[in-house]
Amino acid sequence: MKWMQQIKKETPLVKIAYVFATWFGSGLSPKAPGTVGSLCSLPLVYVLAPYGCLGILIASVVVFLIGWWATHIVLKTQKKHDPGFVVIDETVGQTLTFLWVVGVGMMWYHYVIGFAFFRFFDIVKMGPVSYFDKKVQNAFGVMTDDVMAGLFASVVLYGLQFLI
Repeated sequence: MKWMQQIKKETPLVKIAYVFATWFGSGLSPKAPGTVGSLCSLPLVYVLAPYGCLGILIASVVVFLIGWWATHIVLKTQKKHDPGFVVIDETVGQTLTFLWVVGVGMMWYHYVIGFAFFRFFDIVKMGPVSYFDKKVQNAFGVMTDDVMAGLFASVVLYGLQFLI
């Protein structure tokens, strides 16, 4: 973890960017940081659930903007265009997964299913998810591929609520 040595020399602003980009350190997991980051985003969804779709949407936009800024700063210190420890993009995508179901009285299984579908779409990267991941090689692309995965998961989760 060469970057950890490097960050000690950085300005406070860069250090703050790393805190947000790693979603408060969850991206520092040695195994499956994206999955851990997604899992650590679920408490945010739980807190936002009583505020319905609008609460999820507003929080997602705010986290997206903070993530875009933080990721932009972090990418300036990295050689990879999407380092694994940057997981604030997973936070936005995971939060958007629940956009259409928070108003229906979410149960524990909504969280499990939503988590699973978001991870599926984030890993498989089909359609626009793949486009933003491969073609947009900057902070906006890092953030937006997970937004797309979250929106796919959101549509599936919304459809499934009629079967559950």
